[in-house]
Amino acid sequence: MVEIRRTPSNRRRKIADHFTEQVAKKEALRRRGLRHKDETVWFGLGMMGIVGWAVAIPTLVFIAIGLWIDRTWPSQYSWALMFLVAGVIIGCMNAAYWVRKVRSKIIEEDDDDLQQS
Repeated sequence: MVEIRRTPSNRRRKIADHFTEQVAKKEALRRRGLRHKDETVWFGLGMMGIVGWAVAIPTLVFIAIGLWIDRTWPSQYSWALMFLVAGVIIGCMNAAYWVRKVRSKIIEEDDDDLQQS
């Protein structure tokens, strides 16, 4: 006679809990995908463009100010180069701000998905 072994109920409960968690994660991912279905590759490229412009505009403005100072008050130091560095630093801080803002929005949406599940 063949003896059928059954898994202990504690192990079954763990397996069922793990399965339930996996299904909940996939459902949350599906909901997020439905909510963001309009965001295509072009949306991602646009976001990269925003970050690029966030660095480029302050850099160009600061270079223009530096060139104006160099033409108006000539000196042995190149104000255009100094303002170029300052513009890049400020532009990078500006881009970091935008990235942090978008990242916090994504994290907030993920938290909302988990609370709804």
